[in-house]
Amino acid sequence: MTEREDAWLWGWDPTPGIVSVWADGGGRATVWRRIEGRLRVERVRFRPWILLDRVDDVRGHAGIGVRELDGEGALRFLASADDLATLTGAVTQAASRRLGRRIGHVRELGAEAVLALPPEEQYLVQSGRTYFRGMGFDDLRRAQLDLETTGLDAARDRILIAAVRGPDGAARTIEGDEAAVIAGLVAWVRQVDPDVIENHNLHGFDLPFLVQRARVTGVTLALARTEDPGLRERGVRPKVRYVAPGRELIDTLDAVLRHDFATRELPGHGLKAVARHLGLSGPERELIPGDQLAEVYRRDPERVRRYAIADVEEVAGLARMLGGPAFALAQMAPRRYERLADAGPATGVLDPLLVRAYLHAGAALPAHRRVAGDPHAGAALHLFAAGVAHRIVKADVASLYPSLMRTYRISPARDRLGALLAMVERLLDQRLAAKARGRAAPAGSAERHRHEAMSAAMKLVINSAYGYLAAGSLTRFSDVDAANEVTRRGREVLALMCRELAARGVTLLEADTDGVYFAVPAAWTEVDERRAVDEVAALLPAGVRLELDGRYAAMLSHEPKNYALRGYDGALTLRGVAFRSSRAEPFAAAFLRDAIGRLLVGDVPGVRAAYLATVTALRRRALASSEVSSLVRLTKTPAEYLAQRAERRQLAYEALLAAGRTQWEAGTRVRVYRTVGGGAALVGDAEREGLRDYDVDHYLRLLRTQFAARLARAFTPDDFAEVFADPDQLSLFPAPLGEIRTILSPQSLPASP
Repeated sequence: MTEREDAWLWGWDPTPGIVSVWADGGGRATVWRRIEGRLRVERVRFRPWILLDRVDDVRGHAGIGVRELDGEGALRFLASADDLATLTGAVTQAASRRLGRRIGHVRELGAEAVLALPPEEQYLVQSGRTYFRGMGFDDLRRAQLDLETTGLDAARDRILIAAVRGPDGAARTIEGDEAAVIAGLVAWVRQVDPDVIENHNLHGFDLPFLVQRARVTGVTLALARTEDPGLRERGVRPKVRYVAPGRELIDTLDAVLRHDFATRELPGHGLKAVARHLGLSGPERELIPGDQLAEVYRRDPERVRRYAIADVEEVAGLARMLGGPAFALAQMAPRRYERLADAGPATGVLDPLLVRAYLHAGAALPAHRRVAGDPHAGAALHLFAAGVAHRIVKADVASLYPSLMRTYRISPARDRLGALLAMVERLLDQRLAAKARGRAAPAGSAERHRHEAMSAAMKLVINSAYGYLAAGSLTRFSDVDAANEVTRRGREVLALMCRELAARGVTLLEADTDGVYFAVPAAWTEVDERRAVDEVAALLPAGVRLELDGRYAAMLSHEPKNYALRGYDGALTLRGVAFRSSRAEPFAAAFLRDAIGRLLVGDVPGVRAAYLATVTALRRRALASSEVSSLVRLTKTPAEYLAQRAERRQLAYEALLAAGRTQWEAGTRVRVYRTVGGGAALVGDAEREGLRDYDVDHYLRLLRTQFAARLARAFTPDDFAEVFADPDQLSLFPAPLGEIRTILSPQSLPASP
């Protein structure tokens, strides 16, 4: 049985060293393998295929073979041909006649009628091969690149310099006029020939900017390893990503987002903030505001060189530190490494694994459709108390939902092979072994990195199993009844944990499927905390593990899943959109972090001082316009916005129009702020002109009503009004700030779906 499950999880072809795969609809696949450090290129043939719910559309066509799969799944006919165009052409022509309308592409038939994977995924599913067998992350030939530009608008700004770091760790800059920089970058990539190219926000900024500037300068971006070395596109605008066949293009922002989704510990997602938080950069790191790069380069080019080289050095460190799970996923799932790096775990990882498992077993697949059943009942979420608490413990339930699926044999009704549950069970066991091997390996070693990365990848897949069940029509084996049974069992376990912890004298603060936060009595030691958690753990169902996962000096509980923690070492952790948002204005985020840090040590006068300092800085216009700006992702094209502008004006688009920009792409991110009189401006344009024309009154209101208000649960209403009173409107009988104490208030009702 384990042999079958391992084939489902890891594939069955043992070919080692695959670092990239590219295939076309003509049944030609090119496989790049790294063997003992040397690159080997193999060209193989495969037979393109699609899955159909009916055989009539292809039966009798010359060159098309059809195999009927076993079982009751709707997608039961595996059709194949020497080239994909013949196959899809036959299907669309027959469907057009049958439906009485033109079908231009097989995807128009819907996921209920057809499954058509990209050619390279067809090849990987069919062959049982996966990337990186027998390899560690450090065996990859990796390179990093970064562009420094005069601005963010590729239509009118340009590339100043490019920083590059090769697989040998040597970093340098490429300079000259813009065309020379782009040509030099292309030549460098072809010379060092990396398997992987990495950068932070590579797909969001650098590659789109590079593509547009290459068109302007007439330089060919020959970055691929194929005979036609140009870039390709994947996805649908505005979510297009570029592909360089033969190389994997990795955006470390994807790894940061995935990591922060799991840990909620990062102060932001930008390269500088993450590198500083993870210890990848020091205090001597060169920092230059983006809008000042061109001016600094003109006066002091060496400073910009140091800045740019620090970027690629940090990207290299970040990719190694956080990129291991995606590397390990590529050893499992039949998809390109770069696609797994940005994939969601349910549809992006579990679905390919299940498709491969069913086809390997010769079994028909169910189509995407919503399974009948009761409405999905979500997970339990309780907020027991809000305000400031001390001596905090987090008791963590390790992989609660997968453990319940295993213990109570909960699986999708349409999964006739039992593949999902079998893979979850196998990974639960294998992850324990990977964690043990990681702990046994020397700290910082490649061996420890490999095992820890594999453990993280397994956890990602395991924890996505419940989401896969509950995802409705988005996943092939969704089952709302099974998902409801998982959450019902989860609510029972959580209620038991909370009841038993409370019986031991703790103060419950918040509980959900990730665990329980509670405050312990002042007399308790760490030994007492662990004893309480162990006693409750012994009462839980078999297979469900409860562990002491964290100890903190203090906590600000604001709303469910929105809280701040101060460690015994003084480290501050902010969780939830109330305290951490990429859209938050930098001045407000800085105030919030400063004020919470003071609040959690009982320094109420310090909270007031932080507030007054921010108010004063705004009124004196001591803040740069970038510090009051918000980062906004554009979702409308120019035509779409102009069509609805008369009904509703939006700050970001008004800022673009005010700057004379009439062209932009949906998906672009811009920094904007509100100007005096209710206008809008882009940060870069204002700072180039030295303007600080922001609407002070607007940002003062924002500071008090949106950001200071997030500390309201820590005080009585009167005390809150005192701490955050306008300095020009003080009360007649103010309470001494040093006498104000924080509070913790029980919540009358748990916050639960």
